[in-house]
Amino acid sequence: MRCDKTKTERRGMAGAGRFFEDFIVGDVIRHATPRTVTLGDLALNQALYGNRYVVQSSDAFAQGLGYPRSPVDDLVTFHVVFGKTVPDVSLNAFANLGYAAGRFLTPVYPGDTLSSTSEVIGVRPTSKGDAGVVWVRTRGTRADGELVLEYVRWVLVRVQGGRPIQDTVVPDLPAVVDPAEIGGACPRIDLSAWDDALSGSPRRFDDYAVGERIDHVDGMTVEEAEHQLATRLWQNTARVHFDNHAQKSSKIGRRLVYGGHVISLARGLMYNGLENAFHVAAINGGRHVAPIFAGDTLYAWSEILDKQTLPGRDDVGALRVRLVGLKNDAPGAFPLKTEDGKDHPSVVLDLDLWVLLPR
Repeated sequence: MRCDKTKTERRGMAGAGRFFEDFIVGDVIRHATPRTVTLGDLALNQALYGNRYVVQSSDAFAQGLGYPRSPVDDLVTFHVVFGKTVPDVSLNAFANLGYAAGRFLTPVYPGDTLSSTSEVIGVRPTSKGDAGVVWVRTRGTRADGELVLEYVRWVLVRVQGGRPIQDTVVPDLPAVVDPAEIGGACPRIDLSAWDDALSGSPRRFDDYAVGERIDHVDGMTVEEAEHQLATRLWQNTARVHFDNHAQKSSKIGRRLVYGGHVISLARGLMYNGLENAFHVAAINGGRHVAPIFAGDTLYAWSEILDKQTLPGRDDVGALRVRLVGLKNDAPGAFPLKTEDGKDHPSVVLDLDLWVLLPR
């Protein structure tokens, strides 16, 4: 990590976060505060998002498949790793723009301690000059150094001014994670122990067709206290989610809901129709299309984009799923784009995932 500031300058910037010109391609940032995942975290996650995926809900079911116990929900791993990065990457961001090349690499269990590092892999100033896009590749590791998660995200970060700005570097990112590179966070499972009645559905990998769309039916209204509790739970310190006094003078005029909160709510809704999609194996890409606020109701629908068997695996298969989140608009008509090709006004999330199902 580059560190060419004097001690006095560093003290003066305490809590200020990095601005666009502070990001230098090739720098590696070690993020503060490793986090031990506890059963309390999992209970709060359950209370906030209502997940019902059986492998993450029942030790007995998971052990029957061959796990030592229920693994941590994949998005808990994501939130913990992501939350570490906020003070260093996105404290001064206008917006979190997207994700790509995300892979869940090994199971995480209660008691594991996770740390995060981020490498700056791209920068591009905007034409207005008041901000720039920063790309980082974030890696989450256990205390023993084993890699559990990696992903790329890009954010629009404010320019502070008065310092030189690096030349544009835009990383080349894959549109889709190669299916041959996923599945490491799901050990081989004993299919004879998979009970469709207990998992909630008889539909498995072979029962889904490419092009199929699924209305996830239920809606969840976002509550002010809940989204702030969730953001604090994951130690995300972005001021736009908390400081209502400051946000009143912003362009939007109120607190934003943490995008990861929206992702987890949509993942919880996804259970209806994809009950056996128990493992998120990869994040191919995704956008927070529009903000969501307390009082909005989130709905979701999915489209099966692709299905692939995994090399050497006859126990699980991978569905590529486009998960679309809507605010205040039921998903029966599957809204996505308007006639002129723009995002439908109700769409707030457009997420491309590989999920694993039993075969």
